[in-house]
Amino acid sequence: MSTDLAGVAGQHPDAPAAQAIRNPILSGFHPDPSILRVGDDYYLATSTFEWYPGVRVHHSRDLVHWRALGGIITERRLLDLRGAGDSNGVWAPDLSYVDGEFHLVYSDVASFAAGYWDPQNYLITATDINGPWSDPVPLHGHGFDASLFHDEDGTSWLLAMSADWRPGRDRFAGIEIQQYDRAQRKLVGPTRIIFEGTKAGLTEGPHIYRHDGWYYLLVAEGGTSWEHQATMARSRHLLGPYEADPAGALLTSLGRSDLTLQKAGHGSLVRTQNDEWYLAHLVGRPYSPLGNCVLGRETAFQRVEWPEGGWPSIAGAIPADEFPAPDLPAHPWPAEPATDDFDAPALGPHWSTLRRPAGPEWTDLTARPGFLRVRGGQSPVGRQSPSLVARRVGDVRCELETAVEFTPADHRQLAGITGYYNQLNWHYLYLTRSDDGKTVLELLSCDSGRRITYPEISVDVTGEPRVGLRVSFDGPALRFAYRTTGDWHALPVELDATILSDEHAARFIDGEPEAWGFTGAFLGLWVQDLGGDGAYADFDHATYREG
Repeated sequence: MSTDLAGVAGQHPDAPAAQAIRNPILSGFHPDPSILRVGDDYYLATSTFEWYPGVRVHHSRDLVHWRALGGIITERRLLDLRGAGDSNGVWAPDLSYVDGEFHLVYSDVASFAAGYWDPQNYLITATDINGPWSDPVPLHGHGFDASLFHDEDGTSWLLAMSADWRPGRDRFAGIEIQQYDRAQRKLVGPTRIIFEGTKAGLTEGPHIYRHDGWYYLLVAEGGTSWEHQATMARSRHLLGPYEADPAGALLTSLGRSDLTLQKAGHGSLVRTQNDEWYLAHLVGRPYSPLGNCVLGRETAFQRVEWPEGGWPSIAGAIPADEFPAPDLPAHPWPAEPATDDFDAPALGPHWSTLRRPAGPEWTDLTARPGFLRVRGGQSPVGRQSPSLVARRVGDVRCELETAVEFTPADHRQLAGITGYYNQLNWHYLYLTRSDDGKTVLELLSCDSGRRITYPEISVDVTGEPRVGLRVSFDGPALRFAYRTTGDWHALPVELDATILSDEHAARFIDGEPEAWGFTGAFLGLWVQDLGGDGAYADFDHATYREG
């Protein structure tokens, strides 16, 4: 293991055990969790779609306290997201460990139109979770949600859902398996369908576990919304046939709109040092019963009972908000500072960037020490080089505050703060230059691609060297405020935060998805230079608060 992981926030071996796990354990946009234990360390990898760094990873030693390590895919060498559509890109990563190496499998999904996904699966390896990671090994593109199973005989096997584009066929055609030769770094032998799923349908997200002489196949079913579930099947033989648990779903929220945690499904299992089993899984928390989930799809935990020879089970097969913690020494991490003063040589692990990795060519922390210089990028619909630095909305009530120095030359240059979901759904408070030469603060929204202006919101800030900006989420309401000197001034308009949600983003034409929503709301620093004239903005700090 790396010296970085071994040396941070060390705990005395006799430290008291943590008392409870409270869900979600990772709030905000953290879907499709893949959990892995290596010795006393636990790692959680989650989907990132069109955002860098790709494949976000968290680390724990007690399954209660988690710290963000950032992401694994930090450069285009590992995956180029230029041009990626909303909610395309990295789907359902799988993290495994064998013979001293971490293996990361991830799907790059390029489409959802007309039943085509165009998925390409890749594998990278590293001896340290912090990298460096190998060049990607291209695997097949038969389907997404790929994972690796390492059997006791030393063989490794690639699993994935098998996609079928043909009209009239089941697009989720079952779970496919093929051997992966780690020495040759390639797939070998034939592919086989080992499980076609249950009547819940939409079978995906496979993981295999060897336990008590059985092969257990965990899959996600029912789609990613309210009908979502985790299903278990088993076989005496790796290649099947697999029998689904006759008791039904291992976990689901279906039919229980009273539960806090909805959409319970897609997940993976982990066994502790003390032979306790837990499921890390996906959930959503709607703001109203079966309403919009602005926080996106989050990661939760459940305790799993697994009697010898019997099927694994979760109490009531429903997600609990809280339950006793594992019998492990408590291991809290230092709290993340509320304010990022941009004094570090690189952006911290709580930041993400849209469709292009952070780099000195556009996110510069050295040109002006103590500031983040963001060089302007494309418009809100540009998919090649946008300039958005953002962090996940992690609570129903939260805010991001910054101070920006920006001298726009014309109307093509904008810089400010945003509540953002995707290209078609956002709210944006920005500085720009008006036709009469003044520097003004303006507000613009986009709802399902329809831009909404607020002509009554135009604040003359000409001559002000620095402007404070703030965006606040307050349940379904979003508000902006600004200041030059002295007190904050709230803008006299309350905006709809619920348009920044998976549910609002999804669009269908004749039953086919034209757009989907798989991510979650962000708060961000956004800069445009639509004329390519070299405009940039300097952000002095960014302060994030919850509650």
